[in-house]
Amino acid sequence: MERFDLAVIGAGTAGLVTAAGAAGLGARVVLIERDRTGGECLYTGCVPTKALVKAAKVAHTVATAGRFGVAVQGVRTDYAGARAHMLATIRQIEHHDSPERFRSLGVTVHKGTARFISPTRLEVDGELLAANKTVIATGSRSVAPPIEGLAATGFWSHVEALAAVRLPRSVIVLGAGPIGLEFAQVWTRFGVQVTVLERAPQILIREDAEAAEMAGAILAAEGVALVTGFEAVRAHRDGTQKVIAGRTADGRDQEYRADELFVAAGRAPNLEELNLEAAGVAFDRRRILADASLRTTARNIWGVGDTVGPYLFTHTANYQGRLVVGNALLPVRRKADYGVVPWTTFLDPEIAHLGLTEAEAREQHGDGVKVFRYAMSDLDRAITDGEERGFVKVITDQRGLILGAHIVGPHAGDLIHELALAKREGIGIGAVSQMIHAYPTLAEGVQRAADQYWRERLFGGTSPAGRWLKRAVRLFN
Repeated sequence: MERFDLAVIGAGTAGLVTAAGAAGLGARVVLIERDRTGGECLYTGCVPTKALVKAAKVAHTVATAGRFGVAVQGVRTDYAGARAHMLATIRQIEHHDSPERFRSLGVTVHKGTARFISPTRLEVDGELLAANKTVIATGSRSVAPPIEGLAATGFWSHVEALAAVRLPRSVIVLGAGPIGLEFAQVWTRFGVQVTVLERAPQILIREDAEAAEMAGAILAAEGVALVTGFEAVRAHRDGTQKVIAGRTADGRDQEYRADELFVAAGRAPNLEELNLEAAGVAFDRRRILADASLRTTARNIWGVGDTVGPYLFTHTANYQGRLVVGNALLPVRRKADYGVVPWTTFLDPEIAHLGLTEAEAREQHGDGVKVFRYAMSDLDRAITDGEERGFVKVITDQRGLILGAHIVGPHAGDLIHELALAKREGIGIGAVSQMIHAYPTLAEGVQRAADQYWRERLFGGTSPAGRWLKRAVRLFN
């Protein structure tokens, strides 16, 4: 029976980061994966979906190229070509996560399904392994809502959607979160008729209302039918079409039909095959129970990534993997800090999120909340690029410390990090304004929003500092 210092179960982002870091510290590490190293992010998540998002954006740009004075005739979208681009992207990236690379780092890689025999022993497809410590990084999967007849009717998750060689003529998307809306926009741009059904009163329910409203307007303008406040009750087939029946926000019965159903309405952790009871690891239907250092109820076992949450993002899985290496192998106990977790919804234009929404900030901080905005339609670089949809919105307390920030616009996911760093380091919005930003760049939009802080503080008509400054200028001159 092989013996290891650390066993890592699951070779998605969290598991790979953990295994590489532990091997770098000299630990004897075994990495166990039942499918492919790289996990969902590489094969059915972030990488392939963003490749399709880019292909759809190129298609949309070409179709609207006349606004730049570029005459393009006979534009034809080719989903087979877009899918070939997606697969080529995966192949170009996958060597970073390959078993060969991790073996070169000193990691023992086992392919198989792991289950606990005890807190220190694992069985992998009949083979026994011993590990002093274990990190569970088995990720999560899509789950379907409890709609009568849905399973019998048949539907796509993101896995089946990415595997599809041809697109249907029409799709009903259940769920208006990031995944549902990203696919909705991609498919619409490839000529599919898309209807999105959402139970909540707002699409992108975790986003700032202003950002969600703009995203809805943009999608609607492209032809996506958005229905909020809809409770799906039943699903059935009608000939070649699939039907969702339910109730609208005002209580009316309503049916929607399409060639295919796409479900993007929730996720659950992959825990069933681990036999966690034998290891003494407590869990519920949503996650493994772990403390702030990511240690489970078994003292020698930790959880990372989607198995523990609270955020189901690749970048938080990466962060947790880095954190747990030290916690498991060194005499330190660092706590996970989720005070600054930016995220991005990869629509076109992108939507980036940091910290509190305006509604959350006002609920928690009351009248002391300040909001500073700058429209992309006023930003020189956005105008030159024809990317004028969106805004930068920064929410602060009375001292100018950042409580939240929301950006809708091109490369919003890149732009948010300047504000994330400022929030993490306690740097006020005024300092962001005073930093020199290159011209003409999109990053100036962040500076222009920050400029509003000084404009209000120094030049606002009711500001005591503003009144004093104006009086001083008059006296001095």
